[in-house]
Amino acid sequence: MQFRLVLILCGCLVSGQVVGALGEIAVEIADPYIELHTGPGRGYPVFYVVERGEQITLLKRRTDWFQVRTARGKEGWVYRDQLARTLNPDGSVVAIRDPSWEDFEARRWEMSFSGGEFDGANVIALTAGYALSENLSLELNYSKVLGRFSSLDMTGISILHQPFPEWRVSPFFTLGTGSLKIKPAATLVQPQDRDEDYSNVGIGIKTHLSRRFLMRIEYKSYVVFTNRNENEEPKEWKIGFAFFF
Repeated sequence: MQFRLVLILCGCLVSGQVVGALGEIAVEIADPYIELHTGPGRGYPVFYVVERGEQITLLKRRTDWFQVRTARGKEGWVYRDQLARTLNPDGSVVAIRDPSWEDFEARRWEMSFSGGEFDGANVIALTAGYALSENLSLELNYSKVLGRFSSLDMTGISILHQPFPEWRVSPFFTLGTGSLKIKPAATLVQPQDRDEDYSNVGIGIKTHLSRRFLMRIEYKSYVVFTNRNENEEPKEWKIGFAFFF
């Protein structure tokens, strides 16, 4: 249930933000024709062809795909390579700008997928973050820990501080809290699930790779507040890739 909730939240972020409005830019087709797909991907079928000399209006962009409208009111998706030689009303070639370092510095939303080790067990994680300011971000975290005798589902929230966001290899620090559900293996005698709260601190680095992608490496130290006499203090490291929008 916790994993589904995080996926729904992340899906809302992506669906609401990956598509960027272009302000309805009108251009003229210079190639013999361009093909309109029913969706933003090569797997979607071609349903209409626009010929040279006709005008189309660029509506919005999703990664390398553009939603367009023809003069006859047909709306579909065109791959960026087919728009590379379209013309502005003044006859100049339309400039299609790729995500740049400036876009990276001005990013608001970020999503990362990573894997590593949590207290000796394998862990996979999904993180969605929103930049509150140039240096501070709020992140939602979900992790699945796959141990030999038990598995853990972890959900949490954290604050990320990036003191030098303009650096291409930029350090960051995190402070977070959350809850985890421990599920013992079914082979154990009388297994019982347990719910615990935790807090953590972390350190890591981000490095911009290209376009909208970056690499993220991090290390965290946890305190798990148990019902026993002593709290647990597991350690975690992860490495993964992220994209921003």
